[in-house]
Amino acid sequence: MRVNEGQVTVTVPEQPDAGKGADVFFNPVQELNRDLTVATLRAYRKRTPRVGTYLDATAASGIRGVRAAADGWETSLCDVDDDAVALCRENLEDNGLEGEVHHENANVLMHSEAFDVVDLDPFGTPIPFADAAIQGTKHLLCVTATDTAPLCGAHFESGVRSYGAVPRNTEFHPEMGLRVLLGAMVRTAARYDIAARPVLSHATSHYVRTYLEFDHGAKVANDCIDELGHVYYCQRCLWRESERGLIADAPETCPHCGEHVQTAGPIWLARSCEPEFVQSVAEEVTEEMGTAKKARELCETLAGELDTPTHYDQHRLCKRWGRGAEAMDTFIEKLRAAGYEASRTHYSGTSFKTDADVEAIRDATAE
Repeated sequence: MRVNEGQVTVTVPEQPDAGKGADVFFNPVQELNRDLTVATLRAYRKRTPRVGTYLDATAASGIRGVRAAADGWETSLCDVDDDAVALCRENLEDNGLEGEVHHENANVLMHSEAFDVVDLDPFGTPIPFADAAIQGTKHLLCVTATDTAPLCGAHFESGVRSYGAVPRNTEFHPEMGLRVLLGAMVRTAARYDIAARPVLSHATSHYVRTYLEFDHGAKVANDCIDELGHVYYCQRCLWRESERGLIADAPETCPHCGEHVQTAGPIWLARSCEPEFVQSVAEEVTEEMGTAKKARELCETLAGELDTPTHYDQHRLCKRWGRGAEAMDTFIEKLRAAGYEASRTHYSGTSFKTDADVEAIRDATAE
């Protein structure tokens, strides 16, 4: 079937069930992801004018690479599958665009060549490509992970194996997945004396997406490692606390209710976005994008999120407290009126961040 996205029209296999099937993978649900990618590339090119080369490392239909080429990038597309390679070439040609198509394993290409921007959007976990992608990236690495169950702790053993961390299945599970992915990528980059810092990240529609800007040197890589740590979490009262450091030192019991405390980590505890850069990305969202309104709203929420490692869900808290939920704006204003910082988050319509602990939240929002 033919699909129109942004400035291009591409041929993709007909896959009505969100990209599932035996043909070359294409996920229509990720149009927001791809629209934001184009906007991010535009914003990053203004931030770092010397960049010009872009690799769509696991290209499949090639839609990401074709859209980058249409936006003026010197584009390479790579896939190991015969049909995918043929489709990439067809889609470039049909749009009158130039690009180099590589018929090989992406790891081989990324170990042998380096690109200003590498886009890693595989089916499932990106970890099998992580080392090669970091070595093959000069400035910006874009990463998607669709294996959210392992990332969030729902498939615990798989998450430990893939990401070298202990994930926990909590009510802030989308953010757990995001921070597990960031922690794994930061640790991988540090092995090569590279600091990988997220400039934009989001967890949306069953996938996690992050954009990591690189800086080189052992000192800056060490600085990134210092931003890793653990979250301690009580399933009963929903208390949680974070602590930087590679060695966990969890309390024996929850300080509020005395129950057992779970430990997650090591995960990334610092900012998952640069607010100023996110705002510049929003300015690069244009009307030909099918998800323009949603993309701008997402950027606005991301830019306004508090810099705290976990979020709460108002409905989950109110259910635990045995009281009804209320309008989110009212709930957040109560927290602010009590002297706490608070913001909505992009993880769900009922999620928020605050510097208040769970008991302070309950007291500040009581009627």
